[in-house]
Amino acid sequence: MRQVSFAHPSLCLNFLSPLHRFLPSLPPTIRDVDVLPLFRERFILTGYRPTGLPWRCYALSLFQIHNETLNVWSHLLAAICVALRFMVFTILRGGGVLGFRLQDPEGQGFSVDISSLPLVLYALSAVTYLSCSAAAHLLQSHSELAHYSLFFLDYVGVAIYQYGCALALCLYSSGTTWRQSMVGEVFLPAAALLAWLSCTTCCYAKLHFRRQYPLHRKLCQLIPMGVAYLLDISPVAQRLATHSWTSWTSRPALALHFLQVVLFLLSAFFFSCAVPERFSPGRFDIIGHSHQLFHILLSLCTLAQQEALFHDFLWRRPAMVREFGEEHLMLACASFSCLVLCCAMTALAMRQQVQAQLMKEQR
Repeated sequence: MRQVSFAHPSLCLNFLSPLHRFLPSLPPTIRDVDVLPLFRERFILTGYRPTGLPWRCYALSLFQIHNETLNVWSHLLAAICVALRFMVFTILRGGGVLGFRLQDPEGQGFSVDISSLPLVLYALSAVTYLSCSAAAHLLQSHSELAHYSLFFLDYVGVAIYQYGCALALCLYSSGTTWRQSMVGEVFLPAAALLAWLSCTTCCYAKLHFRRQYPLHRKLCQLIPMGVAYLLDISPVAQRLATHSWTSWTSRPALALHFLQVVLFLLSAFFFSCAVPERFSPGRFDIIGHSHQLFHILLSLCTLAQQEALFHDFLWRRPAMVREFGEEHLMLACASFSCLVLCCAMTALAMRQQVQAQLMKEQR
């Protein structure tokens, strides 16, 4: 089968030729049989990058064609879109959306607007998970240690996003009936625990299961993440279940929430099933394999969710402090930092195990 080259397109040669002396020579991509099993994906036969190249080669491969190109660009562009859209929303809606607001004309300095901090943390968590994912897929081919370390970072980003979603949905998108239920009472502590558990089990599965991966490796990843999603989406599910379809026209947030649920379920399907590449191995190596479809759908899901939260934020903001209390809001936002720290410590501990394991294998 024809290999996909790293060579620059002919139309760009005249422009890029002065840079050749400064840029490293990027070798062509290779087949699955030419890389270690760790770097292989089921039913993906070509488009792999060689290991052991300088780091700058993998950074420059952002602009080359290989089987990770679409994975990288889908989440990289989504991260940029999330950040830019948040900035536009902040400018259009005036001061205060970034967690600070100008005091009255006679006052000086800034005062904290606690009602907007969960929205800031949500946007930060979305950009974090998208950026970590893009970095992992771009740079993971450097070495075995880099592969493990970067995907551990990816799992930390996912856990951070899970809790960022939970925090925003709980405070902006929930109804009174849900908040007074048993689920609403334990929601944030349970969401934090499940986010950390998702990170831990994904890191554990990555470390302890080797290719070809057994089924229980996938279950080890999917079950904690699935339970976490069911909990995190419960405020939205309750609203969707108690409002008629006809009311969605006057409440665009409901339609956007429904859209993001559909997109997430589709992305989960492609994450768990190697479709369509299992039906034609090698045909979808560069464009169209399941993980790329998962990335694209998840990016669209995030953008739809962000728009829904913008609507919910404007709806809920005036009464947030009165409904939840300033101390409760501060503690909820502070718990975000605690989750980040716990997940980062877990990933670092797993990375140390990888280092010890690789050193043992090299003896």
